[in-house]
Amino acid sequence: GHAFRRVTLTKPTFCHYCTDFIWGLAGYQCEVCNFMSHEKCLKNVKIPCSCIAPSLVRVPVAHCFGPPGHYKKKFCTVCRKSLESPAFRCEVCELHVHTDCILFACSDCRQCHQDGHLDHDTYHHHWREGNLSSSARCEFCKKTCGSSEVLSGMRCEWCGILAHAACYVIVTPECTFGRLRNMILPPNCVQLFSRNFSKLHCFRISENLQTESDEDDDVDGSTQGSTKDIQISTDSSKQTLKIFDGNDAVKRNQFRLISVPRIAKNEEVVEAALRAYYINDDQQEYELQTFTQQVLLSDDVINRNDAAEDSNLGSVFRESVPEAWIIRAKPKDEEVIRIYPAWLKVGMAYVSIRVNKDSTVQTVIKEVLPLLGRQTECLQNFKLVEVLMGSKQVQRMVLDNQELILNRLKDIRKTSIRQMNQTRFYIVENSKSVVQVNLFVSGLPLQLSPEEYTNILKEELAIKTNVVSVSHVYQAQGAVVLQISCFSEAERIYMLVKDTVVNDKPLNAVVLPAVMASKIPQNCCPLLVFVNPKSGGLKGRDLLYSFRKLLNPHQVFELTNGGPLPGFHTFSKVPSFRVLVCGGDGTVGWVLGALEEIRHKLVCSEPSVAILPLGTGNDLGRVLRWGAGYSGEDPYSILVSVDEADDVLMDRWTILLDAEEPAEGAENGIAEPEPPKIVQMNNYCGLGIDAELSLDFHHAREEEPGKFNSRFHNKGVYVKVGLQKISHTRNLHKDIKLQVDQHEVELPSIEGLIFINIPSWGSGADLWGSESDNRFEKPRIDDGLLEVVGVTGVVHMGQVQGGFRSGIRIAQGSYFRVTLLKPIPVQVDGEPWIQAPGQIIISAAGPKV
Repeated sequence: GHAFRRVTLTKPTFCHYCTDFIWGLAGYQCEVCNFMSHEKCLKNVKIPCSCIAPSLVRVPVAHCFGPPGHYKKKFCTVCRKSLESPAFRCEVCELHVHTDCILFACSDCRQCHQDGHLDHDTYHHHWREGNLSSSARCEFCKKTCGSSEVLSGMRCEWCGILAHAACYVIVTPECTFGRLRNMILPPNCVQLFSRNFSKLHCFRISENLQTESDEDDDVDGSTQGSTKDIQISTDSSKQTLKIFDGNDAVKRNQFRLISVPRIAKNEEVVEAALRAYYINDDQQEYELQTFTQQVLLSDDVINRNDAAEDSNLGSVFRESVPEAWIIRAKPKDEEVIRIYPAWLKVGMAYVSIRVNKDSTVQTVIKEVLPLLGRQTECLQNFKLVEVLMGSKQVQRMVLDNQELILNRLKDIRKTSIRQMNQTRFYIVENSKSVVQVNLFVSGLPLQLSPEEYTNILKEELAIKTNVVSVSHVYQAQGAVVLQISCFSEAERIYMLVKDTVVNDKPLNAVVLPAVMASKIPQNCCPLLVFVNPKSGGLKGRDLLYSFRKLLNPHQVFELTNGGPLPGFHTFSKVPSFRVLVCGGDGTVGWVLGALEEIRHKLVCSEPSVAILPLGTGNDLGRVLRWGAGYSGEDPYSILVSVDEADDVLMDRWTILLDAEEPAEGAENGIAEPEPPKIVQMNNYCGLGIDAELSLDFHHAREEEPGKFNSRFHNKGVYVKVGLQKISHTRNLHKDIKLQVDQHEVELPSIEGLIFINIPSWGSGADLWGSESDNRFEKPRIDDGLLEVVGVTGVVHMGQVQGGFRSGIRIAQGSYFRVTLLKPIPVQVDGEPWIQAPGQIIISAAGPKV
């Protein structure tokens, strides 16, 4: 499909085929997609040109573009030039593309789920060209295949296998998902009816990241690439023309600029215009119309009230050359079109048939069926579907049986000749497909019955109960799952939920896929990934992107979008899965708490949990050997570690806080005491000085959250807060009483009392110490016992942090009662508050995790 032309090289240039330097002054460049090549490499080029790429797509899948960003040392997949200014990248595959090339990118994203179209169980490699690191090595010839100079080398988006453009064609087409296959959720096991939802909704990608990128359909086509062309044409022998490719481009004012000699022939201008729109057809079949004629002819482009003035307007341009043109396809009496079968037939992608001005959709179906071996079947069982493979949306339209197919082609070309390049026709069997969209709605009041939830939704969202039913209710979390059998109703509810508030709490909606557990292979144990993008210096953003790339994006959940529950609900029928939590200790506690509450509804009730520590302290991550904190390691190697990791059991503890006095600020002390509060503990619980430091840090972070984006800064604030408390003396042992396993325990003179479940406290310090002591057993995280330790103040805590001392060992046990005689700061796993006088009871929680 390339249009190679010999060019004189004016700057150092590399071959896109072999990545070597092109010596000498001449190379070959494709006039459509800028592919550069040595003369000797020309005959070997296997990479298709951007102009025919859409026709080679097996299953059209739209891309999922996030907001525009700056991507250094990356290249555009369409025009092959480097991305200097803001550009787009797909959040699901490795596609990078300029702002004004986005319309020409074809919909060849990874197929991560089945959506009722083209379902099949064998997976082929999903190749994406270029943007590999310069150290990347080819799987076959073992030589380097990456380059930082040009777009080159191929990578399978599923199994990650790397190859040269020359080598990838000899790879067997079936993909086995590579090293991570046991933890990838296979795409044929996931079903999602997504017709009305954007890709960002389908993959639950937070829209708060989205700048106005949803409007980039209307990005002025004159930006970016076209301006490069203007810079070329500064010499006076050339002229710059605006080219529209049809009525749609005129409406949106989207044009491409071309630069041609002032004495150019008509054919040369037509050819340049086609190339600007990535079309490599015969220029004889196209013609240029002046923009002004178009305005006069077409009332649907610009509606004018007074046609008389228009006729004068046209004459102004008669003598001079108009600066804007529309490129049109000349009408034809017959054409050859391709018809693709919607069932994937091995060895046959499509059949070509000739149509004339009398051919209707029905006659086309009649002619195509015998060619596909379905001649015995009834015509009424089939329909012809027109599919527009836009880069951001794949649109399907069923054609009327009596429609003249040639007129249909003419209409598409009138709208946009670019769209004609991205349109194909499928023959589809009529089947009664059942639509079922699953919508997870949270933020509702807690502990209501299914009927009460249905009534709230009827009242607030006016749901139509004939197409909407409540399939699951999570009373403890105030969430429901709706099953909706109508696309437009699903879209309406989804949009409405975002603006609805119930009892001063905003509702949240997430589109969930359905996992077909029966299709998951025997040895597959998919990984459910939770990422807290707010943890750890905002590294969570990049991790979300990396994990969506390496796994199936349907198994990666962002915790700021509905919490852990949507993920556990999606995996509730999966017979065996594991969990990776990316966040600090608080995030791990949040996920474990949600797991505890929903455990009885999961087929796999005790999934193993791995940690990627993103927080400030990460004590649990340290103890379980996941490290002191994530510092940018390769996400792929993290997944391999997760796959190889061993299981260990860990105790969890329930803390009951029962205040006997009303909360502060009560009128004359007559107010009711606070109801008992229950919290779960994984790491440690502190009373006194360490909780007070935690509380001050917490307040500082709430005042200026923007500053707390690095572990180093966070620790600096802790030190500063600690220094302010250094001279304070309090007598905590006089303000509390401690009972361990029904026995009173005498407390020494201390300022802080800490209950520890794991041998790491305050970012890695060993509070219990390593000396053996015949009074106590050696601490373990699964022995059903908690260790109780005292500290005498900030200086003592600093010495423990520095490894010079350990805490004062007080007790070990499995059931504790603490009596507070006055309000005291308390923290559990880094979450601090002031606790009113009363009882605190600590006991072992349900099964170990």
